[in-house]
Amino acid sequence: MNLQDLFGLEGRVAIVTGGSRGIGKMIVEGFLAAGCERVYITARKQEQVQATCDELGEKVIGIPGDLSSIEGIEAFVKEVSGREDRIDILVNNAGTAWGHDFADFPEAGWDKVFDLNVKSLFFLTQKLHPLLKAAASKDRPSKVINIASIDGMKLNPWETYSYQASKAAVIHLTKRLAARLVRDNIVTSGIGPGAFPSEMNKAARDNEDLVEKGIPLRRVGDTMDMAGGAIYLASRAGDYVIGTTIAIDGGVVNANIGAGNFVDPSGR
Repeated sequence: MNLQDLFGLEGRVAIVTGGSRGIGKMIVEGFLAAGCERVYITARKQEQVQATCDELGEKVIGIPGDLSSIEGIEAFVKEVSGREDRIDILVNNAGTAWGHDFADFPEAGWDKVFDLNVKSLFFLTQKLHPLLKAAASKDRPSKVINIASIDGMKLNPWETYSYQASKAAVIHLTKRLAARLVRDNIVTSGIGPGAFPSEMNKAARDNEDLVEKGIPLRRVGDTMDMAGGAIYLASRAGDYVIGTTIAIDGGVVNANIGAGNFVDPSGR
């Protein structure tokens, strides 16, 4: 046994949705460091996708698109299927949020969030199932990693009703998918990020000194924290972790004795 056998990703082909920035980009960087052969990324904005590909190198392949609709999912899967006959790792990271006062929270704030955070996660996994199954074996299962949030594990003080509900749904959906896909040697698990600096979590990005006061470890997460968790689940080291969503949050969910009651250190 050696560390390379446990954590190496040599020869693997991965997809990371929402991989052009934030948590998705952190995961892409980790997969490259662990030896992935190719990593496909997708996001709506072509310029952001191209900029990330240019920055991270030729092993990163960008396919811009909108995964919030079935048509967008099918177009993406068709493009990937024309290039690959197998996919070893799928990271369902693309997501969105919506905050509004309870009395005026709009229907659009539910539809947009659930379409991308929950519905697209399911249907992208469904439509990539043949490629995931083609790569899978008992000795080296394929992996599906769903990015939830600690907001699906605990409340935050913000009125992000659909977002918090959607991330709780992702955590339970991860269990349901795990129970079905394991029969095809596809291992499904999840990550619940805490405070990581990103466009979605501007508080962690722009007010780190304030946010870290609500985190037991007293700092926000960084690329190595997120990459480490994703590599663990994607590699041989995580083969026996099935249906579980791991909080990567500096202790907010499981080691917080009131420090975060007044400062929100929530996830994505």
